Amino acid sequence: MAKRITGKVIYQTISGGFWGIVTDGGKEYRPVEMPNQLKRKGARVSVVIKKVNEGMNIFMWGEPVEIISFTTTFI
Repeated sequence: MAKRITGKVIYQTISGGFWGIVTDGGKEYRPVEMPNQLKRKGARVSVVIKKVNEGMNIFMWGEPVEIISFTTTFI
């Protein structure tokens, strides 16, 4: 089931580095394939996400999600 979240784009240097989104409420999401348009630290975003099951992975941060659609506000 898809849902909309709003938050800020971050880049984590752990586990080889990856992009994530921290919601306004503090929840952490890790898109499995972050669109290039969103790869900007501090960007405010509104995204529609769907949970995905990755199985085993090296990341120990955030819930893995697929981004269905998005809008941005760069700061």
